[in-house]
Amino acid sequence: MSELLNRIRRKSLHDRIRKVEEVIPLFKHGMNLGWSGFTPAGYPKAIPIALADYVEKNQLQGKMRFNLFIGASVGVETEDRWASLDMIDRRWPYQTGKNIQAGINEGRIRMGDKHLSMFAQDLGYGFYTKDNGGRLDIGIIECSAITEDGGLVLTASCGAVPEIVQIADRLIIEINTAIPNYEGLHDIIDPVNPPNRLPYLLSRVDDRAGSPYVRIDTDKIVAIVESQHPDNGRAFSEQDDTSAAIANNILDFFQFEVKEGRLPKNLLPLQSGVGSIANAVIGGLAKGPFSGLKVWTEVLQDTMLDLFDSGKLDFASTVSLSFSVDGFKRFYGNWEKYSNKVIMRPLSVANHPEPIRRLGCIAMNTPVEFDIYAHANSTLVGGTRMINGIGGSGDFLRNAYLSIMHTPSARPSKTDPTGITCVVPHVPHVDHTEHDLDVLVTEQGLADLRGLDPKSRAKLIIDKCAHPDYKPLLREYLEIATKECLARKAGHEPQLLDRVFKMQVNLAKNGTMKIANWDI
Repeated sequence: MSELLNRIRRKSLHDRIRKVEEVIPLFKHGMNLGWSGFTPAGYPKAIPIALADYVEKNQLQGKMRFNLFIGASVGVETEDRWASLDMIDRRWPYQTGKNIQAGINEGRIRMGDKHLSMFAQDLGYGFYTKDNGGRLDIGIIECSAITEDGGLVLTASCGAVPEIVQIADRLIIEINTAIPNYEGLHDIIDPVNPPNRLPYLLSRVDDRAGSPYVRIDTDKIVAIVESQHPDNGRAFSEQDDTSAAIANNILDFFQFEVKEGRLPKNLLPLQSGVGSIANAVIGGLAKGPFSGLKVWTEVLQDTMLDLFDSGKLDFASTVSLSFSVDGFKRFYGNWEKYSNKVIMRPLSVANHPEPIRRLGCIAMNTPVEFDIYAHANSTLVGGTRMINGIGGSGDFLRNAYLSIMHTPSARPSKTDPTGITCVVPHVPHVDHTEHDLDVLVTEQGLADLRGLDPKSRAKLIIDKCAHPDYKPLLREYLEIATKECLARKAGHEPQLLDRVFKMQVNLAKNGTMKIANWDI
């Protein structure tokens, strides 16, 4: 208790300290809840776990359901367990976990997808809770301290906290005493609605434009509970030969762009998604020829610590510290070394088009698949089954100086030795259009699409990115489509609507995307 009292420096709030079980009665079926958190970092744990225990113990599955609005995914021990107990009615905008994904695809959980920067601002506008006066009933925020003035010191992420605290009628604060005080690592700009918005005064990655604290109306705080649950962390994605080859293609491209004068020697601020390919790229940079690097991104993974240790990364701006459990131990064990080189910002700022475009970010993200004209699908397998959501990839790809998408040319399949091609005639769901992407990369090669017309793009993508087993099929499709569409004077971007998804249909029926021919 003494550590908890030390963390709550506004002494007038001490009388609001509660045991976690005392706050359970505050929650009612059908409430709109806002949580802190962004990836498995900075999310509330004590209260969501206690609520799940209460529902399970009292057999209230399906009788205490809530609408969850969170900056992005959070730990599986919270939202995924809630999904397994039928505690979620609506979930916006991005999630992870087999139970919550099953609930969404079985129709039990209503999920909406949205670009993350737009989700945060639209949540603040009240668009998602119109039937509740644009309000959230309760916001649950994990903090590492509360200042003398009542400012909230967040933990390992910022997410959509500034918007949540503005529109929540009541706030419950979890003070996590199992982790260090993160004071000084955040840069919080208060959301202001149009027409009174001002520009974000950010022209460098290490600029500060806001406050280290989240300013709130402390009268909204109805309870403060102690949490001693550390972040579960994101498991480290190991590098394989395919991701290493993709990384090498990207690094070679960067060197060429520097040689041609289109990139400075220290590149431009980097944004990198999550996964084995992202780890491989960052790992390659740690060993590569570039120095004086800066990062403007959503998540820092373990390999970013390697990049710091290499001496080649000067500073990183992020929304979340998405480390593994070992990565958090490493960060905490070298706090002075890393903490003065990192700043965390709310996603409405980090993902906003204005700083992304001003800084000239290089965006690198992994899709499910892309097609021969450079449309990409990041969310829906087969065009219908939701995986996680679009996340912030679209925020960056549409506004970056260079928009790069990287994926294996084929993904493993139990029914085909080659696997499923990730380069198709047309993606069954479009998250990123041809207008937003500059470069596509697989382990086969890299296609620089800048300045190319659609048919030239298609030829280059097939030649450089497709798996050798699928290249002949894709070339044949392009040839047939081009001939037929030009014959009817509709050949700008040739597609045959009666055959464009034949490979996907064959996969569903026969377990392979290799078709005998393109006949109808």
